Amino acid sequence: MISTRILMLLSFWAVLPVTLICAQDLSKYRDFQLGMSLPAVAEKAGMQPAQARLIHERPAVIQELKWQPGVTLGSPSSTDPVKEILFGFYNNQLYRIVINYDQGNTEGLTDRDLIEGISAQYGKPTTPVAQIISSPLSQVYGDSEKVIARWQDSQNSLNLFRFSYKSTYGMIVFSKHLDILAKSATAESIRLNDLEAPQREIERQRKQVEEKFAAGQKARAANKANFRP
Repeated sequence: MISTRILMLLSFWAVLPVTLICAQDLSKYRDFQLGMSLPAVAEKAGMQPAQARLIHERPAVIQELKWQPGVTLGSPSSTDPVKEILFGFYNNQLYRIVINYDQGNTEGLTDRDLIEGISAQYGKPTTPVAQIISSPLSQVYGDSEKVIARWQDSQNSLNLFRFSYKSTYGMIVFSKHLDILAKSATAESIRLNDLEAPQREIERQRKQVEEKFAAGQKARAANKANFRP
């Protein structure tokens, strides 16, 4: 009799796109290729580009698209280990893929089990002493997680980690070049927003006063016409 743990591991391997043609291609995760446009990713995910969230729009456009495969497709898989994927875009180019694995469909699997399953697609990993930011750019404070295993080449990096605040695994695939550009653009956008914050607050208060005055004038006109002593 095959143990439950082995069955789960076989299921994990089965849903990974293990093909000799794209073996060790670290720019690809399932049907998604780093560098793809937002419309192309949305189409493959069965979503609309308008569902993406705008994070920053200067000096570069940074967007995020959250995809729950089972929910979007209308029929949750009982074996797919992926619960949710967050796609990150820099100027309409896919630069980062954050995969959150489902707790139920990875329960009982060890670090070694996941490393073996992922290595079947991406080759031999390294085990660096490193941390990686797992949280989306839309989150104010970044969550840093310990990297369990890393697959990388000169252009791309794939990192397996376990969430410190919950017993589930995650994986991040990113383009090294685009990731640097996205982080730099994000830092500059935050700097500009902080710099302009006082003026924006002045404008907000001015607009609020004007709107209150206009509403008062409108009410005065209506009430004056209807007033009877």
